[in-house]
Amino acid sequence: MKKFLFSTLILTLIFFTSCANGNEKPTEKSTEKISAQEMAAVSTKIKITINGKIFDAMIDDSESARAFLEKLPLEVTMNELNGNEKYYRFNENFPSNDEHVGEISTGDLMLYDSSYIVLFYKDFSTSYSYTRLGKILNVADLASTLGGGNVTVKFER
Repeated sequence: MKKFLFSTLILTLIFFTSCANGNEKPTEKSTEKISAQEMAAVSTKIKITINGKIFDAMIDDSESARAFLEKLPLEVTMNELNGNEKYYRFNENFPSNDEHVGEISTGDLMLYDSSYIVLFYKDFSTSYSYTRLGKILNVADLASTLGGGNVTVKFER
């Protein structure tokens, strides 16, 4: 008799559990489409290709970084400057939040003067102000890959 009651109880629980799950409707949130801005905030990893070598980068979650992400995929010729950075000037300004960073690290990806994207390949101290966009994760060989002159750089998700 105990086995019969126990089996009936288990079957009843299984029945009610399956009925409850079958009657649930999706919530509004699960059926909404994700906006491009929300997707940019979620998808912050990009790849940067220089002379056939791929570098992974993480892009910050900021208004400036999202504006940069909207430009991707992007292939540009970056100019050499000061033996420690490559830069490209856009025809338009990006939203910016310049700050005196003090120290630049190899792999920093910054916005300068609202329209210059700058990729640093050496560590150094600076008195200039920049808006941070992100950072290359695997900086080994970055300086040698960028070389001494201008270089074509491809940014993509």
